[in-house]
Amino acid sequence: MAVSIDGPRIAPKSGKAKQLVVFLHGYGADGNDLIEIGKQWQSLLPDAAFVSPHAPEPCGMSPMGRQWFGLTFRDPDERWRGVTTARPTLDAFLDAELAKHGLDDSKLALVGFSQGTMMALHTGLRRAKKPAAILGYSGVLVGPEHLGEVHHKPPVLLIHGDQDEIIPLDALFMSAEALAKADLPCQFHLSFGIGHGIDGGGLLHGGLFLSQSLTGSTPELPRGPMR
Repeated sequence: MAVSIDGPRIAPKSGKAKQLVVFLHGYGADGNDLIEIGKQWQSLLPDAAFVSPHAPEPCGMSPMGRQWFGLTFRDPDERWRGVTTARPTLDAFLDAELAKHGLDDSKLALVGFSQGTMMALHTGLRRAKKPAAILGYSGVLVGPEHLGEVHHKPPVLLIHGDQDEIIPLDALFMSAEALAKADLPCQFHLSFGIGHGIDGGGLLHGGLFLSQSLTGSTPELPRGPMR
């Protein structure tokens, strides 16, 4: 059953939204954890509205944080049940945000981190209409054996630190291989020396991917480092 979720927003730099970028935070965080990335991407996506909803549940292991679904790390099926249960809530939020801006899924990009990447891949691949892009940091594809039920093939970029201690690098290669076998276009980028986080190179690579996917063109690189 879908519940109502909300979170911080950043208005388009140009004033009117022509694209929508939705951040999906990780386990134990909340929407404030990723929304600042929107400010760093505004030079690449001046017409994009950014929003970062708080996940629907309080986090069992981090009382101040939120979770898309609970984790015990003892049940091999809990991730699949989790993304499946949380999907209606996220779908309802995406539908409402798109309608608010007068946009459709062709102008929607999902950006996840860790558990948020699990949600971005699961939900984005199963939207009624194909989204423009799915960008996942430090995550994993849940239920690769269920990709036969996917009918859309949006471009996917997965970015992972090679020193990730929470979701090991093998998860990136497993996810990319499963997507490729299902004939889903997937790129990946390694952030060397990075653990369970996002570095400047990963931010820039992701921002350029979103700009290309949402606008059809690659912008000039912003001046100075993207941090």
